[in-house]
Amino acid sequence: MKKSIFAFVAVTAIFITGCSQKEARISFKPDNTPYDIKECLNELNKGKDIKEAKIDKIVVYKSQKKLYTYKDGKVVKEFPISLGKNGLKGTKAERGDYRTPEGKYKIVRKKCDPRLYRNLLISYPSTQDRIRCKAAGKDPGGLVTIHGQPKWNADGSGDFYTLKHDWTEGCIALPNSGMKFLWEAVELGVTIEIHA
Repeated sequence: MKKSIFAFVAVTAIFITGCSQKEARISFKPDNTPYDIKECLNELNKGKDIKEAKIDKIVVYKSQKKLYTYKDGKVVKEFPISLGKNGLKGTKAERGDYRTPEGKYKIVRKKCDPRLYRNLLISYPSTQDRIRCKAAGKDPGGLVTIHGQPKWNADGSGDFYTLKHDWTEGCIALPNSGMKFLWEAVELGVTIEIHA
């Protein structure tokens, strides 16, 4: 009974939080408490990073639900991930389709977010994405990020559940421990390749 209540709460929180810029509306505690982003903002201002572990490339394989980090052509670390709710149904085709894009992008911004643990904004949509969507008469959307977990799973106790499901609005979500590593090891301009 306790597990089924936790699963219901977890599912509710996952589908409410997503990864869009909309305000999350969560009606139970402690899940509705936001992250305190002061520490995150201080890290951004001080440029805190891991000098010896800098990575120069990120590769995502959606079908494997894995994110790999590379330095000088060698894998440094790998992490399990969750995708958009429709992430395995092909590349992102338009705003609101809950698909995770496929292609070659760059990390263009580090962002603090009170709802999700750290964010790395990717350069979606690319020129090719814009052309493809324009030809189809569709809006490609944007604000696709790599991010950590919602506040209710800040300690990772719900990772067993969140990492078995695709729950974002198109973003790539990983455990907070993995996001902390990426946040510190990634510099702006690092390439990210997202494969089917």
